[in-house]
Amino acid sequence: MAERLSQSELDYPFKLLEYFNGFRVSKVIFSACELGVFDLLLLSQKPLSAELVAQELGASVDGIERLLDVLVGVDILERRRTDRTTSCYSGTDVANLYLAKGSAKSLHDMIIYQSQTIYPLWNNMVHAVREGKNQNEKTFGISPEDIFQTIYRSEEEMLKFMGLMNSTWILDGHDIVTAFNLSCFKAMVDLGGCSGALARELSKAYPSSSVTVLDLPTVIQTARQHFSEQDDTIVFQEGDFFGGDIPPADLYILARILHDWKEDKCVQLLKKIHACCQPGGGVLLVEALLFENRRGPVMAQIFSLNMLVQTEGKEHPPSQYSNMLSFAGFHNVQVCRTGKSYDAILAIK
Repeated sequence: MAERLSQSELDYPFKLLEYFNGFRVSKVIFSACELGVFDLLLLSQKPLSAELVAQELGASVDGIERLLDVLVGVDILERRRTDRTTSCYSGTDVANLYLAKGSAKSLHDMIIYQSQTIYPLWNNMVHAVREGKNQNEKTFGISPEDIFQTIYRSEEEMLKFMGLMNSTWILDGHDIVTAFNLSCFKAMVDLGGCSGALARELSKAYPSSSVTVLDLPTVIQTARQHFSEQDDTIVFQEGDFFGGDIPPADLYILARILHDWKEDKCVQLLKKIHACCQPGGGVLLVEALLFENRRGPVMAQIFSLNMLVQTEGKEHPPSQYSNMLSFAGFHNVQVCRTGKSYDAILAIK
């Protein structure tokens, strides 16, 4: 995305036009997920015509055919002609693995959250840039001061957000928890651990360690009701890591937490965690790290813009987190870039 525009691009702006239309491609995928296209094609176990897809989903044949054809054009679906007038559609391996709701690695919940929550917020990006603050009030009519009052403004919205986090750690969790060897930490607490998906990855990677998820009471109750698994080895505990006590542990995990808040609040939390740590204990930060010159990665830059439009925080380069950790009393700061969406920083008391 950061490549220089060639002379041919100056003659005709192919790349710019591709960027301009990016939001339309996103909406095609979002709409197909919301309609249930990928689930239907996976469950059918055979290619389906646009007529059959439209009939099953209660949609217009013309609309479905246009949608399916775009998905073929961006290599998410496959199409083959059965006769001179009829084409049938099926999911690619990528669509079946990541876009169908029934898949173990499904990103369906992430996509629904992007479509129904993030997309409306980004419609107010101009206001966010001008005002330098989140757009929760303009988008949802809720005060910009309490960001999680907006995120958890209803049970439906809470489930969407928790589904997003669940999808995130099903995709990225293993790389995060194995970025460092954490086997020396026998008691781990995932602060703000939401659905428990990252905690489960920790428990799988380090079966001799205990793993606890600490989150707000309503979040924990929802996690137990909707996201618990029969063979769970993790423990859910109600609490508030800002306003209440933090349970004792050898390692505390803050995954996508610090980027929500201004730096002074981040340091306040890190100091509180440091006070709870025994010597040799530590904290694991999980964030999308900017380069030190802030010229990438593009995904981290985009995430930082999302923090502007939705929260009160931003993404940082490793040195910024290292400074916060040092100020809070931690040392021996190690950084691991995973090469994927999220990176890890480990610091010791």
